[in-house]
Amino acid sequence: MKLLKFLFVSFVLAGFVLAVAVLGYLRYIEKPLLIDAPFVYEVKKGSSTNRVISDLNKRGVFEYEEIPKIYVRHQQLGSKLKAGEFNIKPGMTLVELFALLSSNQQVRYKVALIEGSTFKEARAVLAKDTRLKHALKGLSDKEVLQKISGRLKSDTDLPQKSDFVFTHPEGSIYPDTYFFHKGESDLSILKRAHIRLKKVLKEEWAKRQSKLPLATPYEALTLASIVEKETGKPSEREEIAGVFVRRLNKKMRLQTDPTVIYGLGDRYKGNIKRKHLRELTPYNTYRINGLPPTPIALAGREAIHAALNPKAG
Repeated sequence: MKLLKFLFVSFVLAGFVLAVAVLGYLRYIEKPLLIDAPFVYEVKKGSSTNRVISDLNKRGVFEYEEIPKIYVRHQQLGSKLKAGEFNIKPGMTLVELFALLSSNQQVRYKVALIEGSTFKEARAVLAKDTRLKHALKGLSDKEVLQKISGRLKSDTDLPQKSDFVFTHPEGSIYPDTYFFHKGESDLSILKRAHIRLKKVLKEEWAKRQSKLPLATPYEALTLASIVEKETGKPSEREEIAGVFVRRLNKKMRLQTDPTVIYGLGDRYKGNIKRKHLRELTPYNTYRINGLPPTPIALAGREAIHAALNPKAG
């Protein structure tokens, strides 16, 4: 009889202790953590939940390291944490913290590829950003083009004048502001910029004026790049495009300095001389008829629209 009484009392006490422990656990995971000020925490690729908990415990986020470990095991979050940087803020609970670390809400950064800049200059901008993974280091521009578009011709080939075929890297990406997470590659940014360019070019080509001296979207992009380089004010784009379109219609040479400069490459030192205007290069529109073989810069939507919808005059 005494044994049964002892077992009953022990059972009741054990149940009470368990109930208190569960209640304490539930209260802990829903109360604000010990976060005094916002900070950015990076979950490194391949990090275990125990490693993350240990790191945050060292920062003083947790009162007890054991409870977060129990919570992670109970919620089966072992393989659900995402790599990247996360904004940790005061007032977050344990539940909110691990919901964030298991989400795609990593800190986003941005990089701007500017209208009128060259492919080489765009690559330099990406190369300077230390938050990006640099997968293009050591590759030539044409090798990069192969990776972003899947196409590569020999150095002697000129771009094919067919829809959305790029065999030269210049003009093959769309200038815009691109957002990314730390650790994303520069190649990923360029792939997105290439896809965006083809989408914009397709949309604008569908809305073009009739009877333009432009046989393909690629030719339109080439003219748009020249308009981009010649434009001082955004409002002038359609007018400048109109001048060039009328010259093309009349079989006149475009005679525009930016193409000469592009043809000179690294030899250009800030001034165009008479000898440069007389020099025969594929891009010297003082010497060649029609458009140069490729774009000479990155063209935005406004310049592409202007090239396909020039102002009459």
